[in-house]
Amino acid sequence: MDQHRCVCGESVALSFRQTEILDIARSEGRVAVESLAERFNVTLQTIRRDLTDLSDAGLLDRVHGGAVMRTGVSNIGYEERRRMNEAAKTAIARACAQMIPDNCSMILNLGTTTEAVARELLHHRNITVVTNNINVANTLVANQSCEIMVAGGALRRSDGGLVGELTTQFIEQFKVDYAIIGCSAMDREGDLLDFDMAEVRVSKAIIRQSRTRFLVTDASKLDRPAPVRLASLAELDAVFTDRPFPEELARACNGWNTQIHIAGPGL
Repeated sequence: MDQHRCVCGESVALSFRQTEILDIARSEGRVAVESLAERFNVTLQTIRRDLTDLSDAGLLDRVHGGAVMRTGVSNIGYEERRRMNEAAKTAIARACAQMIPDNCSMILNLGTTTEAVARELLHHRNITVVTNNINVANTLVANQSCEIMVAGGALRRSDGGLVGELTTQFIEQFKVDYAIIGCSAMDREGDLLDFDMAEVRVSKAIIRQSRTRFLVTDASKLDRPAPVRLASLAELDAVFTDRPFPEELARACNGWNTQIHIAGPGL
């Protein structure tokens, strides 16, 4: 039985399997040809045709070995991002928080994974957190041993982010022990990418004003397109993710002395 999805005002007929594939992609951010073929007990070529159909319908973007949610020049909505890969984000956040000692200072920027890190910091002692993320601040209010410094700036109602020149100037007043940042996308050259130039300016300042720099990101961000370059993994000390990087990118990180910590669910 075919089901229908509306794309740009037009109804697109999807098979049951394609609907399931799209639901998996919405949940996990990324789908792989081999795992889908095994899941549905069909050939790799059948899955490739499904992904091509979904790509032609404007629902997914094809990438090497699979597909990712289509984003174009704007990010996926906050509520949908918050639900994607929740278990992976929790594992990543826990691994990152374990590397953060008590009695230190840090900056957390925007993103659902940095918000997961904030939840893992609730039992840390004597920490100072600077943030431009209202959701991070609201989470850490429950930690009586955490001093919270919230940036000024223009409030982005869609996700509780503070961005703009005022936010950047606020961040530049600090020199902290750790930066914990997220990103919207990452390519195979190790460049971190995002959608909002104002947000990227803030993130660049966070990197400059931190002694040790951590990236927290699930593997669905790899090969997702985004137009604005934030930084290179070469500028960071460690990345926390849920799946191994492609071999070439892993070698590049080794050459940059950027540690890769794999912290997926069940690991």
